[in-house]
Amino acid sequence: MASGTSPFDLSKCARPNILQLQPYRCARDDYKDDGTNVLLDANENAYGPGLALNKEGALGDTSKSEIDLLGLNRYPDPHQIELKQLFCNLRNTHHHTPKTLRPENLFVGVGSDEAIDALLRCFCVPGKDKILTCPPTYGMYSVSAQINDLEIVKVPLNVDDGFSLQPEKVNETLSADPSIKLAYICSPGNPTANLIRKEDIRKVLEHPTWNGVVVVDEAYIDFAPEGSSLAEWVNEWPNLVVMQTLSKAFGLAGIRLGVAFTSPEIALLLNSLKAPYNISSPTSALASAALTDPHMAVMQQYRDQIVDQRARLVRELPQISGVGRFLGGYDANFLLVEMKDAEGRPSNATALAVYEAMAEKRGVVVRFRGKEYGCEGCLRITVGTESEVDKLLAELRAVLAAVHAGSSI
Repeated sequence: MASGTSPFDLSKCARPNILQLQPYRCARDDYKDDGTNVLLDANENAYGPGLALNKEGALGDTSKSEIDLLGLNRYPDPHQIELKQLFCNLRNTHHHTPKTLRPENLFVGVGSDEAIDALLRCFCVPGKDKILTCPPTYGMYSVSAQINDLEIVKVPLNVDDGFSLQPEKVNETLSADPSIKLAYICSPGNPTANLIRKEDIRKVLEHPTWNGVVVVDEAYIDFAPEGSSLAEWVNEWPNLVVMQTLSKAFGLAGIRLGVAFTSPEIALLLNSLKAPYNISSPTSALASAALTDPHMAVMQQYRDQIVDQRARLVRELPQISGVGRFLGGYDANFLLVEMKDAEGRPSNATALAVYEAMAEKRGVVVRFRGKEYGCEGCLRITVGTESEVDKLLAELRAVLAAVHAGSSI
């Protein structure tokens, strides 16, 4: 059939802010998983899912957490109360408050990304309101803001103090601009790997006049010291949201399950605007399994192994000629590390050459972060298994030596 004519003009029909959008670059955009590469670029759990699996890779039990394949013709539970209670059980540590989290404090979504976007749609008027971010930080805050036609105000982290939050500058910015409705704080930070000080977050929450929401992203919280999560604080502060995910310590990036702890009032708004059945039955079953014994024991075992390998990298990476300082902290499953040129200076050219050579010729994929604020010459290296760390250290030593010698890699 001959194609018809149409007055359709995409450039005039689509929203201008979407036409100008620069999408978020995922780790897999640069180097695919071909089955042979050591992937230390996306902050995944290299040990696998935190599930007690049998030899066939099944859950190995007959509990309610098994996926009901025969029930997939039915829509999933739209409220996920049982799953929410399991998250409450996990975070009701009472390290920060005697008050108790309940399912009405929770929103569950498709990864933390759904919560990031839902908060923007809930509180920000497109083309009018703004959000505040603290670079260097997770890129989806800005991408979601652009999609929702919102301006981004940036108050950088303090590079000279290990990428700490600058609460006084944040509060000054919030005082000066009431159109800022959300302040996103990543803790532990990405790509900085440092836990934001509790007292600094408290200072922002105690702002005397700002009518907005503080969003603390705790995607990597289970790699930080025990009791670090501020999820319980949502019972103390009506304008606090704490986001978490099963993608990192729980090793379940593939099921796309995130959660936001907040006040019952904000949670009601988020649950009202979401798609009716946003969490699939298989995702719910796997998430529920992950939050119960004996699966939690597997997650904790894997996490402890990652923490051990992280400590090993902190010891052994500086012994390699050409490796500079660790910037940020040691509270996540990755490290932010400087690469130095032959003169001993942090160098983007060196870091980029190392990044490309490692991925293309050595089969080890890390992430180049040198273009982010305060991260000149930096690679972000995910902590892998013991054998993966062996390979990383050996290949990095050889590649840096070749780069500094100006020889082929």
